[in-house]
This record gives sequence, C-alpha cells and structure tokens, in this order.
Amino acid sequence: MDNELFVALDVGTTKVCCLVAEDIDGELRAIGLGLSDSEGLRRGVVVNIESTVNSIAEAVRQAEDISGEEIDRVIVGIAGTHIRSQQSHGVIALKSGEVTEEDVERVIEAAKAINLPNDRLILHAIPQEFIVDDQGGIEQPIGMSGVRLEAKVHIVTAASSTVQNLIKCVEKAGLEVDMVILQPLASAEAVLTEEERQLGVALVDFGGGTTDLAIFLGGTLCYTTAVGVGGEILTNDLTIGLRTTTSAAEKLKVDYGCCIPQLVPAEEYVEVPGLGTRPSRKLSRQVLAEILEPRVEELLEIINTKLEQSALKPRLGSGAVITGGSSLLPGLIEMADQIFELPTRIGFPQKLPGLEEEVYHPRLATAVGLILYARKYFPQPLRRRPKSQFLNLFKRFWT
Repeated sequence: MDNELFVALDVGTTKVCCLVAEDIDGELRAIGLGLSDSEGLRRGVVVNIESTVNSIAEAVRQAEDISGEEIDRVIVGIAGTHIRSQQSHGVIALKSGEVTEEDVERVIEAAKAINLPNDRLILHAIPQEFIVDDQGGIEQPIGMSGVRLEAKVHIVTAASSTVQNLIKCVEKAGLEVDMVILQPLASAEAVLTEEERQLGVALVDFGGGTTDLAIFLGGTLCYTTAVGVGGEILTNDLTIGLRTTTSAAEKLKVDYGCCIPQLVPAEEYVEVPGLGTRPSRKLSRQVLAEILEPRVEELLEIINTKLEQSALKPRLGSGAVITGGSSLLPGLIEMADQIFELPTRIGFPQKLPGLEEEVYHPRLATAVGLILYARKYFPQPLRRRPKSQFLNLFKRFWT
C-alpha cells in the first residue's frame, strides 16, 4: 500500500465502517468506503468474535472494491462504558536549563506513572497545561528557560480485555492495527472547530449501543464518559410499541421518526409491517413520536446529569454538538437545547473530496475523524511503523 494511504476502521454496535483516504500533496481524498451491519458487539464490547470478524471483513472488502487498494493495516476507534479518564500531574528537573522535546516526553511519561489495575491500560495522555518553574498556562514549552517542568495531563484508560478482543477481531480479519484511538477524540477532529474547543464545548456522540460524552476546554480534552444507551434502544422501543420487526422499526425510525409529537402533523400516517403473517396497518406518525419522546428525553437527561457532574457545564461557551448515527432524529436538537440549556447543533464531519456526498454524514464522523487525527498527530503515515512498536505501547496489556 502507498505510504500516503490512511484506513480507518470504526467498529460500532450497529455498523462497521471502513474508510480509505489518500493524502495527495497535502489534500485528503476519500477513495473507498465500506459499510456492514455489526452483529458481534454490544454496547461497544465484543460479545461474538466470529460475527465481529465477519462484519469487519465485509466492510473492508467493500472499501477495497471501491478504492482499488489492498488493505492490510488500519487505524481503529474504540469507545464504550469501559472508558475512564482522570487528571494527572508530572514534574521533572530540566537537564540543560532549557525545555527540549525530550523533556516534554519525559514529563508526560512522569504524569502517566499512575497506579492502574492490571485489567486497564492507558489509551491517551493528553497535556492540558505546561508549567515552567512558576509560569503556568503554557501550551508549547519547548525552547523556554527554566529549571523545572510540570505538566497537567488528562489520562484516558480502557479495559484491557476489551482492547484485546477488538484487536484480535481485526487481526483475525487479516489486518494489522496501526493505532487505537478513542472515538470521541477522533470525532472531535471531524466535527468541532478550533474556536469551539477553545471556548468550551460538549461533544455528544449518539451511537447505536452507547452515547459518548467528551468535553473540550482551552483546546484540549478534559472530560470523558459514556452511557450504555444509544439509538438501538429507540429501535427496540418501536419494535415493542408498534408490534413489528426490528428491521421495520429501524426503517420507520430513520424515515419517519421524531421525538417531539407537536412537530408532526396529526393527519400524517405511516404503514407499519405486521409480525409474521399478520397484515400491515396504517398508524399515525404521532404515535411513533409519542413512543420515542420519553426515551430520548431520558437519555438527554442522563447526559445532562453527566455534564453537571463534570462541574464544567458553566464554562461551555460554545454549547453542545451532537453527532453519530442517531443525531439526525427530528426534534432531537430542539429537545437538547431545552434540557441542556445550551445552544446545540448537529455535528457533520469535515467534507472530504472524492466520496464527498457519501462521507458527509454524522454516522461517519468517527471514521473521518480517525483519519484526521492520525494525520494531524502522526504526520508520518502510520502504516510505516512496524507492528511490534504498536504492541510495545500496550505491553501492560500483553504481559
């Protein structure tokens, strides 16, 4: 594969997405996209390895057919309720009286020296602020004079077994993993502006099995959490409430769903397929909205509680951004505005030339973001790094 090719693999609860992008003279172009139903995950955790492997292989096959490239290595996103985060602090003495790149790496390593249970590993260590001697609020300390360097770092950890099983599934599909990236961190690269991250913003990734919350302030990630409820539960509610099949409920949710009954004309009707040999029947679209409304309200209230628990809600000058496959549900943004008491918008990913129309959708925000994140923070294409170096990053996990 060409060194300027990036491949993102988003393995979710309801779908697996494989996105291929090529970097040509500094411009990213989407050249391949594969989507398959995900049948082996539940709430972001692998529960059936064989089914997950098949779903990954199908998405990759589609992406290969469209791009004309043979895919052998991927950038993988991870999320779910097993993700934890905490603040840490590192301090080192400067060897030369001036901050070097090596010093920055050493102080971050010092901040990562925290007591972790054997079943957890560090995914990301994100600097929040550097302090040279007594001068704080420094974003880039390299070149500054001093005798002591401190760093406030946001540590993101994951369950070792969850990461292991995800990597195992990718490898069983014939691929190698270049990097594992927190999905909300990747989505932020695709849907948030730098100004939003500086002023303070809450990113809500409304996925199929989980809803992830990430708060950015001063340009960096400073809070992460997840709720084990997503768009899948809305489909389940419709399946039971309308007495129809899951596939029919999902289609009704996407095509006619709304979470505020007042927004739906009373005279508008939809056809609901019956179960088994039972005939289909016509039903007011308002009934769909009445089923969806309490569940969406409940989910947003949970997210709002998480926002308040973070103690950062008053500092969110840019409000909230909701992305993910379920973010396009009519009425969702209006309801979120009221519950969060924050200005809220839908997060569409950055447009990529090539497959622009196909990729410009909130459900692909994570896949687009994985590529943007890898390209931004690892300028040398990741596929040039030997697999053994990736494994060393997770030596706690493998030993």
